[in-house]
Amino acid sequence: MEKNILLERIKEAKEKSKKRNFVQSWDISINLKNLNLKKPENRFSYEFTLPNGRGKETKTVVFADTLAAEAKKTADLVILKKEIDDLIRDKKRLKKIVNDYDWFFGEAPLMPTIAKSFGAVLGPRGKIPKPIPPKAKVEPFVKMTKKMVRVTLKETPVIHIAVGTEKMSDEEVAANIDAVINSVKERLPKGVNNIKSAHLKLTMGKPVRLILK
Repeated sequence: MEKNILLERIKEAKEKSKKRNFVQSWDISINLKNLNLKKPENRFSYEFTLPNGRGKETKTVVFADTLAAEAKKTADLVILKKEIDDLIRDKKRLKKIVNDYDWFFGEAPLMPTIAKSFGAVLGPRGKIPKPIPPKAKVEPFVKMTKKMVRVTLKETPVIHIAVGTEKMSDEEVAANIDAVINSVKERLPKGVNNIKSAHLKLTMGKPVRLILK
């Protein structure tokens, strides 16, 4: 997308959104066409690192054993090996954790237990924990989530992605939009020809159509 045109669309979307008493997110929706989603090869789910980050904090959970002390320095929640059985039984707490936290990591030796215990809950939400190797530093794993978003295409031909917040500059948001849309095009069998339309909006604002090439 041409940068100047994209910046114009961002400005237009701002004008179509009233000021709110909270920080709104920039969201894009990509509507697809001529794509058979019954074929597994046409569906995908992956993490993408936005060039300028998400513009807001994310909340991270780490399942830990030997790395527990270090994980507590950077993660928002650390679940110890000995706490896993109790969490399995506490469905209410487990549901709250899954809903309230964005990214999950697990110390590598614990991954089989984590998958068996929580796979059915975390999997459908796209929150299967990523492994942290033994003796690795936890901080870089937590830090990288500050810029990551999930890009998911499953049963319906629409992709929704948060690409920043209104606190970010227009140029930062534009760079994020361009990068993530290019990544989607690379995943589609026919690239931009599989995209019917794309729209940009603030959380409570009206959508503005993006011009793709």
